[in-house]
Amino acid sequence: MDVPKLLEAASLLVPEKIATENDITVNDVWEYLAHDEWKVALDLLEELGDVHPLPLSFWETLATAAEQMRLEKSAGWCHWRSYETRHGIIRADLALRPAAEARRQTPISGAGVLRPMWNIGHQTATGEPALNIARLWVEFTPFLEPGGHASVRLAPLDPSQWQHLQPGQVITMHEDQSVAGTAVVLEIQRPPATFTT
Repeated sequence: MDVPKLLEAASLLVPEKIATENDITVNDVWEYLAHDEWKVALDLLEELGDVHPLPLSFWETLATAAEQMRLEKSAGWCHWRSYETRHGIIRADLALRPAAEARRQTPISGAGVLRPMWNIGHQTATGEPALNIARLWVEFTPFLEPGGHASVRLAPLDPSQWQHLQPGQVITMHEDQSVAGTAVVLEIQRPPATFTT
């Protein structure tokens, strides 16, 4: 399927009544599509998807369109949102340890590449912390420097292990045995019992 048809298909899944903070609606998307402004239409659809929960097929269709336009970050974000539609959303406020105090000396990519381990309260049979893996997406910035602070989204490798998390809970990030950062859980949105495809 070509890009305009993919974007049209995604547009049809957006309720007409929803609008962004800037009063952008799906009608604005149609205007950009009529003028072959595909990138702008994709960006607006992503924004609309953040206003109101949309079905899995919306995000999958946008991911395919972004891939066809060779927009790697947009494709990555749409795949990330597909994951969240299936498994739920975990947002946290992360503070990385400064370079002088931690193993990490370089910034981390914000686009869901890093898969650190997290101490979320589980223990081994011997009482040691049992760490769980989750990919990390840094919101609103392409990189997070050592010592930096940002809102992040987590995509657990095994979402069932993370069901006990609650807003306000403190968890730690690890890239080895030492603590690389500390995060306070901001938001948990459980996945729906079933999701629409």
